[in-house]
Amino acid sequence: MTAINQRALSAAESWIGTPYRHQASAKGIGCDCLGLIRGIWRELYGVEPEMPPPYARDWAERSGEDRLLDAALRHFGAPVPVEAMQPGDLMLFRWRPDVAAKHAGIFAGEKSFIHAYEQAEVIRSVLVPSWRRRVTAVFRFPEVAAKLEN
Repeated sequence: MTAINQRALSAAESWIGTPYRHQASAKGIGCDCLGLIRGIWRELYGVEPEMPPPYARDWAERSGEDRLLDAALRHFGAPVPVEAMQPGDLMLFRWRPDVAAKHAGIFAGEKSFIHAYEQAEVIRSVLVPSWRRRVTAVFRFPEVAAKLEN
């Protein structure tokens, strides 16, 4: 496991117990799955990766765009093979092959991952087959954050 992966996993673990709040990204106060990833990014690099526009709970179905995957490609670079997943890696999930990625979590090793569970809180879940088959892409946090264009 790389140093950045260790830091990402440690950051994710520190969010466990944060209540689920749609569109939020504040440790201990509230976050959704995107807010969790944004918060980890801020802890690692000191800046917000980008400010997402307001989004509805069904944004992935209505937009016709794969916004979550596109943002991951912009900030993380090329995905890594699912078989090469390491603790601390970002995981994106699709509910069905023909829809946009809609959920994100951090692989925690030992067949588990950390994510903001809707209507609950940030938790560690077992990566059971029903979750594993929905993994659509895996990304490693970059050693250095990409420069943001203003």
